[in-house]
Amino acid sequence: MANRDNLIEVGVAQIDITPDYPIRLNGYGSRRTESEGIIQRIYAKALAIGSDDDGPVVMITVENCGLPDELTEEVSERVKNKTGIPRENFVACYTHTHSAPCLTNSASFIFSADISPEEQEKIDRYTRHLTNWMEAITLEALTKREPCRLAWNIGELSFAKNRRTEGGPVDHSLPVMQITDAEGTLRAVWVSYACHCTTLAGADNHICGDWAGFAQEDIQKAHPNVTALITIGCGADANPESRMRPMPEGKQEVFETRLAYAKEHGKALAEEVKHQLERDTKSISDVPKGVFERVNLPFDKLPTRDEWEARAAQGGAIGYHAKKHLEMLENGQAIKTDISYPIQAWTFGDALAVVFLASEVVVDFSLRLKKEFDNTRLWVGAYANAFPGYIPSERVLAEGGYEGGGAMIYFGQPTRFAPGVEQLVIDTVHQVLPAEFLVKSNN
Repeated sequence: MANRDNLIEVGVAQIDITPDYPIRLNGYGSRRTESEGIIQRIYAKALAIGSDDDGPVVMITVENCGLPDELTEEVSERVKNKTGIPRENFVACYTHTHSAPCLTNSASFIFSADISPEEQEKIDRYTRHLTNWMEAITLEALTKREPCRLAWNIGELSFAKNRRTEGGPVDHSLPVMQITDAEGTLRAVWVSYACHCTTLAGADNHICGDWAGFAQEDIQKAHPNVTALITIGCGADANPESRMRPMPEGKQEVFETRLAYAKEHGKALAEEVKHQLERDTKSISDVPKGVFERVNLPFDKLPTRDEWEARAAQGGAIGYHAKKHLEMLENGQAIKTDISYPIQAWTFGDALAVVFLASEVVVDFSLRLKKEFDNTRLWVGAYANAFPGYIPSERVLAEGGYEGGGAMIYFGQPTRFAPGVEQLVIDTVHQVLPAEFLVKSNN
């Protein structure tokens, strides 16, 4: 709904989600013990846009490695029951920090070993708490709505580097949305970058938001009373370039160096946000319209029982993965042949379209969508709503490797995706985005 004064009701809220007990951290399979302390506290935040008459939308950002599909759906259903907000108007994003607590059914094979009942109880407890916290901040953000102005622009950041191929493709764009109240005071900033949150490595076992956490911290220090929200773009095959820098000898020295790099990257992002806040922006005068669709992404040919048994005999991560699937077969459970993949979009009139792709999406998707749609009005996000594994392009799928299929064992998926998943995802994005955002043909 357009507003003559460009005023739109917006509310923000945040909650500390740092556990006060040791817990297994997700992201690195090499970790074998519960967390050893806290470097930085972690948060969940909510951004509510639109009045009740408009039909508000809500975005939650969570500092975690990955939100399982069923958790997002449960929070959305709770919110719908209490507020009437439909699924298409609710989105949950995660920063993909590899230094946050495990969640139930999130990359459940990451350690290639069973988790003890005592450790699993803590994971289940934390998952219940996080579900309640996400619901609570959604409701709080809705109660805090007040007239605001929205504007956005696109900056650029350079610390992401393709981790598969030297000089390979990356997306350095940094879309920034700023929300100011009716008096012009900045209230919130939403920014997105396509890069893994993996500056800190698996040798460290402390809770931390990584570069995204430090970026939020720096933005909020520079702008008191402002809430900074960070989401992640199609950075599944991008690491912070500091991961490729030489490391000193000694565990403590390596830890201190990596921590300094995480702060360095966070500062770089905060500095670019400061620069964008001083530049001309494009105003937004419409409450976004949400669209939500699911598409089934098929797996490649499943292994036979003989193949599962041969893999189980190998031991290690492959053997554990095969053993768990053999247990499923013995229990009469069917092996999945596909996944239900959620794709979401918010369109702010004709000013901006934001795409939310689920899980770990490689950069080819972002670069392709920015050719097929007007890239001056497009914001492509990933790491949203669900965490089923890496989503490879046809190029990455054909090349293979970790992102092309090797990582699927850590997510508990039976095998790699079948050829064609890229087009299925792209076709669904075309369904959820209005045709007016397509690049106009020169013919």
